[in-house]
Amino acid sequence: MDHEIVIAQTTSDDEELAKSLARGAVESKLAAGVHIDAPIAAFYWWQGKVETAQEWRISYMTSSDRLPALEAWLHERHPYDVPQWVTLPVTGGSEAYLSWVVDETCPR
Repeated sequence: MDHEIVIAQTTSDDEELAKSLARGAVESKLAAGVHIDAPIAAFYWWQGKVETAQEWRISYMTSSDRLPALEAWLHERHPYDVPQWVTLPVTGGSEAYLSWVVDETCPR
């Protein structure tokens, strides 16, 4: 397979926004699929103190070719000043699944 597959992750403190960010990325062909994890407890430094929040982790399955467009799209829609944005390389998996990710993220 020529295309690299990645999982890109962000979080949201609003479940409905998480669903909107998931659906929009799939409808825009920026991600083949998206998982939203059950609420997680987040602890982080923000403006000099430790904060805590309930958040939903959003994981986008996409190709490295579509990653820059997905990142730009997400940052236009995400309300956080500094949203989490990390990418994880997919180093293996079912050839059928990986091919599906590439097929579904090809711009048409």
